[in-house]
Amino acid sequence: MLELGFNRTEFGKAILAACFINDLGTVIALGLIFSPFTIRTLVFVVVSIGAFVVLPCLTPRFFAKYGGRVSELEAKYILFALFSMLLAGSVGSDHILVRRLRTVTFGLLTPFYFIRAGSFVSVPALVAAPMAFVLLFFAKMLSKMSGLFPAVRAYNYVGREGWYYTLMMSTGLTFGTISALFGLNHGIISQAQYSYLVATVIGSAVVPTIIANAFFMPSHLLAEPETPFVGVVEAVADGAT
Repeated sequence: MLELGFNRTEFGKAILAACFINDLGTVIALGLIFSPFTIRTLVFVVVSIGAFVVLPCLTPRFFAKYGGRVSELEAKYILFALFSMLLAGSVGSDHILVRRLRTVTFGLLTPFYFIRAGSFVSVPALVAAPMAFVLLFFAKMLSKMSGLFPAVRAYNYVGREGWYYTLMMSTGLTFGTISALFGLNHGIISQAQYSYLVATVIGSAVVPTIIANAFFMPSHLLAEPETPFVGVVEAVADGAT
């Protein structure tokens, strides 16, 4: 969606926001179900609340004073703080910084995570029981789409827009693998079960995306790119005026 430019449209922003809420709910659910609650949890909550109050006020001043340097203090600050969600107002206004963070995330950090997550997949287990993957894939797709489509229709997304919204929201990759890896590391699932789940998550990320972009892309919602000739004409007209 970033490559196509949907993130700059109201339609794309709605999908990305819905995905964020979905991922946030997954993290909270995993934390409430499996994390132990001790005095350290209380300390973490208190420190987090303090950071929530201080950082949004401190960040714009820090960027104004130390931003734009070769040492990239802005990016280091964000990675150190680990609260970029709360600093979205300060970060989002700096498009160059957003591109830098995207490069660091997609180009460096993300590949290492997926290499580690993929190293635990057992190919023999998948080959031995391929129907397990097939059943899990269709169960995941049908369950998500059956809940998504009526909700999407309720917000007046119909036709190609509705199906594109539904298919893109039916995908899942990062948090699906995080959940599976969490279960494997804590002995909740076996390596074979982990392999089925990760294969299902990858399939659910690839297949709906391909179908959505091939058959249901609402290209009419994308802004028409301005041609260089039109830009030159407008500039000349403005100068003449």
